[in-house]
Amino acid sequence: MSTEQLGEGAAEKQSLWREIFSARMGICIITGFCSGMPLYVLIVLLAAFLKSEGVDLKIIGLFSMVTFPYTWKFLWAPVVDRFKLWGLGRRRGWMLTTQVVLILAIGSVGWCDPQAQLLPIMGLVCLTSFASATQDIVIDAYRREILTDRELGLGSSLFVNSYRIAGLVPGSLSLIAADFFPWHYVFAGTALFLLPGVILTLCVREPQVKTTPKSLRQAVAEPFHEFVSRKGIKGALLCLCFVFFYKLGDSMATALATPFYLDLGFSLSVIGIVAKNVGIWSMVAGGLLGGVIMLKITINKALWLFGIAQMLPILGFVLLAHAGADGSAPVWLLALVIGAEAFGTGLGTAAFVAYISRESNPAFTATQYALLSSLSAVPRTFCNAATGFIVAAVGWEQFFVICTLLAVPGMLLLFKIAPWGGAETAGKSSAPAAGSA
Repeated sequence: MSTEQLGEGAAEKQSLWREIFSARMGICIITGFCSGMPLYVLIVLLAAFLKSEGVDLKIIGLFSMVTFPYTWKFLWAPVVDRFKLWGLGRRRGWMLTTQVVLILAIGSVGWCDPQAQLLPIMGLVCLTSFASATQDIVIDAYRREILTDRELGLGSSLFVNSYRIAGLVPGSLSLIAADFFPWHYVFAGTALFLLPGVILTLCVREPQVKTTPKSLRQAVAEPFHEFVSRKGIKGALLCLCFVFFYKLGDSMATALATPFYLDLGFSLSVIGIVAKNVGIWSMVAGGLLGGVIMLKITINKALWLFGIAQMLPILGFVLLAHAGADGSAPVWLLALVIGAEAFGTGLGTAAFVAYISRESNPAFTATQYALLSSLSAVPRTFCNAATGFIVAAVGWEQFFVICTLLAVPGMLLLFKIAPWGGAETAGKSSAPAAGSA
């Protein structure tokens, strides 16, 4: 190997490390954490608070309905695309507003008495959910606008994994703190973990996008018109079908994970230690590796490779169900199956989020990304509701075979959506430097 080739290889490696540790990737990590934490407050910390204060389980169950803004956020995304706040621009103004509202709303919940002030708590929780969903809209748009197409894979992966890790604050640290401190201190302390997002918002620059909506009417109609014009009616429908199907099998396979493990005879402590720890860290590892790999390969190829890595481990649940039919499935097999599935999910999610980001035009990022991400949540919201009936009808082994087959349509759509050797098609890119700290 010549000296010139060695020099080129060293320069390429140095460039890769610069991309991985760039300011834009740091922004993805911080915004991912701030985006994910409020959701885990709603689904973990709130339930623990209400239960510990003696609230009836039926009422606690009703509180889960407050997460509906996450599914319907595309309805007000055009407002976020159209209007600027506080002279900070379309993105930073909305980011700062939602972050301040979240800190105040979350910090106030613990001061209410659940036995006498359920309505004020419900109001604060609804405000938290709406502000959090709105923050997701603007952060998703901001991330698309500051990253180049080449950086979408790694940036999206870092964001998603930081989003997941954020759950350790309300889902672990805050619960431990609740054993030692009053609830109003717990919620206030949890809310303060959002302060890095406020500081970041004040420090970064507003992304520069050439075209922005000039009216609310344009902000509502133009994103859909641009999307259909760019892809054609057939292409747009194929894209929407792909977004629906790509993670359908994987999502349904894990919808009843805990009841499945219990049916196999595993104790709650084993499930807690193995499933939660192996699962989350395998998923994080898969996501990070997928993001780095996508610096070297196209998003199209990643969708193929990572889609297969996401689909095949579902068959591991078939093996686990068969081995545990008589209640003798070993713990090591449980850990192996969960780890493989979570690792594949991390890879698949990295490619999938990068694809959604790529398909969003920076001029209308908030609306287009919110629409696609909301559609991707439909299987989790509605299709997963049927999983219990399917298991009751066919049993666990056949259920996981069905889940594997349901992953096939998404893979077949790749022939049209993202051909292996095809050119990368995307919305117009924005200048990445605009979002640097």
